[in-house]
Amino acid sequence: MTLLFLLALASLALAIFLGVVDLNPSDTLAALTGHGSPEARAIILDIRLPRILTGMLAGIHFALAGLLLQSITRNPLADPSLMGVSQGAMLAVSGFLVFTVYSHDTGSTTLQELPVHWLPLIGTLGGLAAGGFIYLIAFRRDLGPLRITLCGIAVGAVLHAIGIGLMAGWGSGRLEVLLEWFSGSLYARGWQHALFLLPFTAAGLAVLPIIRRPMELLRFDATVARSFGLSYRAQFSVVLLVACALAASAVGVVGPVVFVGLIVPHMARFLAGRQTRIVLPLTVALGAIAMTLADLAGRLAGGAEEIPIGVVTAICGVPLLVALLRKTP
Repeated sequence: MTLLFLLALASLALAIFLGVVDLNPSDTLAALTGHGSPEARAIILDIRLPRILTGMLAGIHFALAGLLLQSITRNPLADPSLMGVSQGAMLAVSGFLVFTVYSHDTGSTTLQELPVHWLPLIGTLGGLAAGGFIYLIAFRRDLGPLRITLCGIAVGAVLHAIGIGLMAGWGSGRLEVLLEWFSGSLYARGWQHALFLLPFTAAGLAVLPIIRRPMELLRFDATVARSFGLSYRAQFSVVLLVACALAASAVGVVGPVVFVGLIVPHMARFLAGRQTRIVLPLTVALGAIAMTLADLAGRLAGGAEEIPIGVVTAICGVPLLVALLRKTP
């Protein structure tokens, strides 16, 4: 934990000091204290810092959501897309933009002309609605990890197909607007986005000590869990709600960033084994670090035309997952 804490501080410092615009370290430090040139203050305080904090909070959300879903579904490949959260948010954003902009003003093609300040809320509501819908379908008759997994895959595929259909109907001149969000991006994210995520982060971290023991018991079969005095259905629903809320809020702000929710929990378990009390804080730290470094890599590699963070996590995630699976018995 100490090493990860130092690594988190180091990644935060690198992300602040490095960027497309070269600033002297002295100017950067001065800007952080509210001094320095107006240009340095604008770059550091208005662009880089809120973007970094938004990414760190979103990384915590994705990582914790993945860990919770993997625990309760007993599926090592579970991530926010399993519950259709990512697909539901994508469909909600697509429908919102199409029916509020395109249907009223067919000439709107640029990001500045779109009501982008509504996207975090719309994406969050869409993700929660998708998760709730799958919950109702899967739990109508019984409560089982296999049922919820199959329902999540099926409903997620349908929502994804409808979202792609709306993208096609949006028109070729407008696809870039949607693709930027769908690929997962921290471009133009500001303080309002960090403040939007902060209540979800605080609530999620506050409830972790309460759901830690249920998480450990939900890894077992329902009969075994009930023998320990666990109210299986109620606790399963609570943990699932927390996971969906964290994932939906993150997707609503930065888009469906892939592999963070899948790989980070595996990394935490690789370091700490099955000790949930250690895996949880490791997952939080690793989620923040992964998003910060991925965003920094995308900014430095792409320059002014930055590489979306979702692309970076996809490229780096596959070999990292293979390496973890080879080392995990």
